[in-house]
Amino acid sequence: MPARIRTVGSRPPRILCVLGTRPEAIKMAPVILALKREQGVDVRVVSTGQHREMLDPVLDFFNIRVDEDMAILEPGQTLTASLSLALGRLERVLADVCPDVVIAQGDTTTTLASALAAFYARIPFAHIEGGLRTFNIDSPFPEELNRVVAGRIASLHFAPTEQAVEALRREGVDGEDIVLTGNTVIDALHETLRRNPRLPFPLLPGARTVLVTLHRRESFGESIVRVCEAIGQLIARYDDLEVVWPLHLNPNVQDPVRAFFNGTLRMRLCGPLNYDHFIAVMRESHIILTDSGGVQEEGPALSKPVLVLREITERPEAVEAGVAALVGTNTNAIVKAVSRLLDDEDSFRAMARGATPYGDGRAAVRIVDSLLTRLGVRDVLI
Repeated sequence: MPARIRTVGSRPPRILCVLGTRPEAIKMAPVILALKREQGVDVRVVSTGQHREMLDPVLDFFNIRVDEDMAILEPGQTLTASLSLALGRLERVLADVCPDVVIAQGDTTTTLASALAAFYARIPFAHIEGGLRTFNIDSPFPEELNRVVAGRIASLHFAPTEQAVEALRREGVDGEDIVLTGNTVIDALHETLRRNPRLPFPLLPGARTVLVTLHRRESFGESIVRVCEAIGQLIARYDDLEVVWPLHLNPNVQDPVRAFFNGTLRMRLCGPLNYDHFIAVMRESHIILTDSGGVQEEGPALSKPVLVLREITERPEAVEAGVAALVGTNTNAIVKAVSRLLDDEDSFRAMARGATPYGDGRAAVRIVDSLLTRLGVRDVLI
């Protein structure tokens, strides 16, 4: 049985927030900031350092200070090695901090390590973005396994959508332990737009910009080559097209993409963009191609058609709403889907409706209120 969240009496509750990747920092930031605005709450932030170079700029943007950096990342590290390091170092942190609850987000190695370490220490674990499922343990790999295990361990599940709530109920989770919140990425997006982010570089005047992101393990190898072939065909077919592709730092992404597009005009390859710069580029884009979970949520909220470079998604709400579409990594399928949006204004408008099935930007408020209610420092849920 997962450990239960208990009231703390008259003392301040101690909450440990664990993150380690850029997406986790983006989605945890609204929650951490909301917790820190609360009087009489002891909030500690720990980083595993799973994505060091991509994580720090996000923390700086949201002005979040990490209390301890475990720095688990090592060159050539396997999943097993990173999980082992994270578990060992989290065990020490939990023993030192003695939190009343541990919070982590999503489905990374950091999330799995946080859930397991909390379980072993008999400390309640709260899972942000709980209940996402593809129901295929191999896709995405290893994220589906990570979130299923984290969900089995969690004492409290913050589900972003009704479908996520229903998935948890089918797995036998008590309804009282599930809170429908919306997704915190929409909170982060609203805050970033409020700051009016600027483009990191000028886009071609009059061009229709296609933004591409690709980083998942199942996309490595032939899948990346097929995506490159599709992008190359589209650039050749449409002379008003500009493609912006911020490349993940992983050499499995960097090397084949840079080799394929060496010298290609209207193809802008760059390193990972700061979060605010990325949102600015997304805001100015015409179409988005991605295998990212967060971008599947952010793109529709910005009224951008999102073509998902995967065969299956744990975020079906946007697909069902008609503002995203699964196209996989088949070259012809990608070319056909993008061409339809470029050539057919009705098809484009149907996907660029600004539907936001992932929340209203108040997920962090609901999460914090629910936590503090269970810890005995809130009277009622809002």
